[in-house]
Amino acid sequence: MTQMPIESIRDVRAHLAEVVERADRDDTPTVITRRGRQVAAVVSIEVLRRYQEWEEREINRIIDERMASPSAGIPIEDVMRETLERGE
Repeated sequence: MTQMPIESIRDVRAHLAEVVERADRDDTPTVITRRGRQVAAVVSIEVLRRYQEWEEREINRIIDERMASPSAGIPIEDVMRETLERGE
């Protein structure tokens, strides 16, 4: 896996069009920092859509697992937390 560019929000402001073009054309996300802390990323819309589709599939998979289980119901909040903790 290649290293993602990491830039301060100030630097990104100075050349936002280039950052967006890199995400779109090269599918290269840019991590944005504020005061040295990573706070956001610029990714292509396709990356965002794939993530959202994965997240929906994962939630549905966990719900299906839980519904097939003979144990008592699991609160949806627990399902969401477990899904986000798993990540891929």
